[in-house]
Parts: sequence; C-alpha cells; structure tokens
Amino acid sequence: MNRKIIFLDIDGTLTEPGKNEPPESALWAIRQAREAGHYVFLCTGRNYKMLLPLLKYDFDGVVASAGGYIEFQKKAIYDCPMTERQKQTAMEALEKSGIFRTVECMDATYTDESFKAFLREHAHEKGNSELLRWREQIEKSLNILPMEAYEGQPVYKIVIMSPTREQLAEPMEALAEDFVFCLQEEGKNGFINGEIINRKFDKGRAIKRVCAYLHIPVADSVAFGDSMNDKEMLETAGLGICMENGNEKLKKLADEICPGVLENGIREAFVKHHLIQER
Repeated sequence: MNRKIIFLDIDGTLTEPGKNEPPESALWAIRQAREAGHYVFLCTGRNYKMLLPLLKYDFDGVVASAGGYIEFQKKAIYDCPMTERQKQTAMEALEKSGIFRTVECMDATYTDESFKAFLREHAHEKGNSELLRWREQIEKSLNILPMEAYEGQPVYKIVIMSPTREQLAEPMEALAEDFVFCLQEEGKNGFINGEIINRKFDKGRAIKRVCAYLHIPVADSVAFGDSMNDKEMLETAGLGICMENGNEKLKKLADEICPGVLENGIREAFVKHHLIQER
C-alpha cells in the first residue's frame, strides 16, 4: 500500500465546532493510520494557538490559519503572515463598512468587542440572543481576547461577521487584489460570516506544499472537511471527503460523503478506504 497523507479539518470534521475533544473512534483511527505508516495532518482555519489542545494526540504535522502556517514534526516548512500594508488596509476597509473583525495571530486571537455590544442592543431580534451566547462560548473555549489587547503581532487571517451582504461589497472590491473572501451561508439572524484569506495560500495549496516536502504524490492525499473553507482542500486532494453534517454545496464538490463527526465518520472512512484495518 502506498503511504498516504491524510488531512483533517477540525471544527465540524474532527470535533464538534469550537470543541477540542475528538470522538474516541476518530482518535483510534488516527493512531491506527499512523501505525500503518501514513502521515496525519491537522488542516484547519484555526491559528496555531487555537489548535494546541489537539496536539497532545501526536499528529505528524499541522496546517494552520487556512494554509498560512505549515509545520511537520514541529518544524515550520511554510510561514506567511500578512504584510503590514495588507493588514492595515484590510482592517480599515472592514471597520469603515461596519464589519466585525476577529484577527488571528500565531499565538493569540483578538475580536471586536463592538460585535457583542451590537448583539446585546439587538437581543430582542430573532436569533441574536442565541448568537450572542454561542459567540461568548466560542471566545471562552478558544481563549479569544478583546481587540484592545492586540499589540500589533503579525496577522495570518481575519474572520469577519457582517450584518448584511450589502456591507461587504465595498471591502470585497477594495481588497480583491490581495485577499479571497470565503463566505458562509447567511444565518437565520441575517449575519454573513466568513474569512478573508491571503491569495498566497489556501488549504489546497497547503496540501501541495506538504506533498512536495514529503515527496509524496498529491494523488496519495486524502482530505476531510465540512465547510466551504475546505473547498480547495477537497478539490486538490487525491480523495476529498465531506462529512454528512457538512455544507450542502461542499457535499456536491466532494468525491464522497462519510457519516458525521459524531457518527464515527472518520473511522468509517478510514476503514472503507483501507487506510486501517477494521477492529
């Protein structure tokens, strides 16, 4: 059997969104795959600090910040934060249009406190109270700090939340040369959430970089994801698998669909594709 490189998204794929504990079935499958000689990488939009709680499970490497930082066996093989000009231009354009920002650095994440203030003011509107509770829980579990604590560290990615799609038009045009806007579907509260990602990288190009570094054909890579920020990853990998709990558009792009994150999907897919032997 050819040695494979397996790339696993975290939120919604390896764990429930915002959580840090994978199902035991997934951990067992990962251990078995590595013992069989395959490499297993985390491939996530999270910054490095946010994924640290998962590194106790001994992955071979990580792709963090949607491809902006790549590490193999604790050695950095790609590191591409925004330039100072890119950061300033993006932050100013988003703020001008009233879009709430969360900046992700290597060792910390910072968010606009004005977003929670906005939600509190509109808590009576449908969905906003639930969104506020979800946001506060995510910030607590992933240790996200207020923007006032940001001290100018290099930024790899900016997560955005826009009250309307119309407010995105101007910054999308202004930032198009340097950034791709990866947007999720509009929620029941009307917000548009997404990420702006440097055009120099994405999860798909991260797969190519890792495969080149390890001298393994891209055809021998397998990727698992659940949301549209996994699109390039699933399109690039030799085999792209979407979780059953994943985005409907992504399911149509994937090579196949496996059971959901809480339905032993990782283990079932590993067994199906002979990455491991069934118990």
